[in-house]
Amino acid sequence: MDSELVCSVLDRIFAAGKDDAQVIRQLARERPDVGPHKERRTLHDLPAQELAEVLSGVPIPVPRAAGELLYVLARACGARRVVEYGTSHGVSTIYLAAAVRDNGGGQVIGTELQPNKVPIAEANLVEARLDDLVEIRTGDARDTLRELPGPVDLLLVDGFASLYLEVLRLVEPFLAPGALVVADGMPEGPKILREYLDHVRNPANGYLSVSLPIGDGIELSLRTRNFSCTSRDRT
Repeated sequence: MDSELVCSVLDRIFAAGKDDAQVIRQLARERPDVGPHKERRTLHDLPAQELAEVLSGVPIPVPRAAGELLYVLARACGARRVVEYGTSHGVSTIYLAAAVRDNGGGQVIGTELQPNKVPIAEANLVEARLDDLVEIRTGDARDTLRELPGPVDLLLVDGFASLYLEVLRLVEPFLAPGALVVADGMPEGPKILREYLDHVRNPANGYLSVSLPIGDGIELSLRTRNFSCTSRDRT
């Protein structure tokens, strides 16, 4: 992260950002079906598509510390192909693309459900001069990530928590031996995350996983066993 241009773009985005948590609380208060004694306790209990529409105007970037961790992890594992579930305005994408560039080049494939967020992410990447390394696919990750061009060195899941495990399982056949999987926003409590955590914390599933106290919590998992990717050619 020694590029002054990349750092200045990130500084601008973070400086312009609102308190997303406060915005989300306000959105929850405005919904009659969400509350402690309502049908849904929090916004995250909404179906993914409905939640996406409610949060379509909220950037929800990774915290700066989480972004710096993503850069460090991608550099440390020499990532040349990265997949990101939940691009939003492209903050995490910038960190990942900067790491791939500094690793000698490669590709970041992002996916974003809300079409209105994609042009903002693309403009931020152009400003940081990282757009040549990034492809952003618009739509449901369960569709957009079905086909990938080759082995994946790092997967970031940072979209709707209800889909974390489904997205991971979709990308699993493409994970390279020793790939890293980073799940952002992973507090211990919500039941919605339990299946994901059970999956990556079970060594029988081919992972070694640890929790990191950064932001809302990060689950960092190392792919220790590979089931499908060894036969794929790296391109």
